[in-house]
Order: sequence, then structure tokens, then C-alpha cells
Amino acid sequence: MGGALRARAGRLVVIGLPYLWLAVFFLLPFAIVLKLSMSDPVTAQPPYAPVLDWRGGPGHWRNFLLSLDFENFETLWGDDLYWSAAVSSVRIALVSTLLLLLVGYPIAHGMARAAPSVRPILVAMVILPFWTSFLIRVYAWIGILKPEGLLNQVLLWLGLISEPLSILNTQTAVYIGIVYAYLPFMILPLYSALERQDPTLLEAAQDLGARPSKAFWTITVPLSMPGVIAGALLCFIPIVGEFVIPDLLGGSDTLMIGRTLWSEFFSNRDWPLASAVAIAMLLIIVIPIVVYREIEAQRWEPRQ
Repeated sequence: MGGALRARAGRLVVIGLPYLWLAVFFLLPFAIVLKLSMSDPVTAQPPYAPVLDWRGGPGHWRNFLLSLDFENFETLWGDDLYWSAAVSSVRIALVSTLLLLLVGYPIAHGMARAAPSVRPILVAMVILPFWTSFLIRVYAWIGILKPEGLLNQVLLWLGLISEPLSILNTQTAVYIGIVYAYLPFMILPLYSALERQDPTLLEAAQDLGARPSKAFWTITVPLSMPGVIAGALLCFIPIVGEFVIPDLLGGSDTLMIGRTLWSEFFSNRDWPLASAVAIAMLLIIVIPIVVYREIEAQRWEPRQ
């Protein structure tokens, strides 16, 4: 009996730890941000009201709940600035994810088809940029893309341009920085999916008369879709809230929800409105996750 109780307690601990982790590091911070988003900004410390005092008793708690409202969400809904920031963030994230897929798929395919002895070296080369600070790598692109930077110097020396290109502080620079920074997150899931594929399937397709291009599109690509979806989500979700790259490479004209969130928190010191922006960004991010879960559920659902 004692052994059964210990085994049951052990199972409950193993199951409960992930839920405890989510409660402490996700649900609790989310509840705090949600409460802030329903508060009002004040010139005080802290810069929002009302403030919950657990020692105030039921009467204080009731007044606290009655003081919360959805005014900040109404402001988001009615202000074109936040709509533009959200739409721009989603558009930049979608385009960047597509570019990452176009660049990352051939690299991952080549890695998966390389000799087994070479694959660990190629994977290490993909991971190598992570050994350097993300901020330093983005700053390096400023030196490369600025008018007197390395890229323009090389193009002028090759005679491909007659005057320096204006790339820095444009959306082109933002796309370059994002593709560079997030490329490993696209390559690694794709490589994992492509490396597990059975090469005899392609040989069988060729034996049946399929050309290499047709075998690629009918066998390789469909079987690699889990890696495509995983890589797309790993890139799309953080890109939506990206702040560093648009701020350093995009200049003041690049409007993204991450920069808007930073501006509300630190420039305007409007914590309630900034929290409402954070909630809106979270909802934007949750949508592709829910879609992915539905796709995965249908994929693994037993066919009737």
C-alpha cells in the first residue's frame, strides 16, 4: 500500500511540476499584465491605479474590482496608430518568415543530403552565431549597411553601383537583419525533418519514372511539412514582437508593435496602455499557435 501511494504521489509530482511552472511563470505574470491593462495611468509611484491591498478587506477588494475598466482596450480599438503597428508587425513577420523559408530550406536540404560525417560540422556552423551576443551581431549590420559601410564599399569596388546605396534605416535593412538573426531557427527544424526522411522513397520514385523535381515536390516537401510549420512558428512568433532589429536597423519610420510597446512603457510611462498593447500582441501570437495545434490534431487523428 505504501509503495502504491508513493508511486501515485510521484506521478502527481511529475504531472504537477509543468503546471506549477506555467502557473508561476505564465499565468501569474499574465494576470498582473491583465490587471494593469484595466487600470488608469497616474503620476505617482507606481504609475497606475487602483492598487490592490490584500489587507484592505472585502470592502477594499470590491472597490478595487469596480475601478477596473476596459478603457485602454477601447483606446487601442479606436486609434489607428496601434492598428497600423499591429498590421505592420504581422506583415513584416509574414514576409520575413517566407524569406527565411526560401533561404533556409535549400540550406537544410543540403545539410540533410551531406555525408553523415559532415553533418555535425554543418549543424555546428549553423549554431555558431549564437555564441556571439545578439545585440553585437545586429550592431555589426549597421557597419555593413551604412552608406560608407562594407557592403557599399565592395559594390563600388566591383563597379556594380556608382554611388552608395541607402539601405540602413529602411525596411530592407530590417528584413536583412531579421533573416540573418532568425535563420538558425528555421534551418534546424527543417534539417531535423529532412534528415529523418528515407532516401529509398526518392529512389523508388525515380525508378517509377518521376523526374527529380517532381519527386522533390511530391515526396520531400510533403514529408518535411512538420519541419516547415515548426520553423515558421519559431520565427513568426518572436518576429511579431521584435524590437531590437527594427529600432537599430529600421529607423523611426519602421512601425512595429514591439517598438510601440517600448514607447508606451518608457517614453510615455503609460503602463496601463502599454499592458493593453502587450495583451493585444499576445493574442496575435496565440492565433498561429492555435492553428498549428488544430493542424497537428487533424494530422494525427486516426482516419476512419
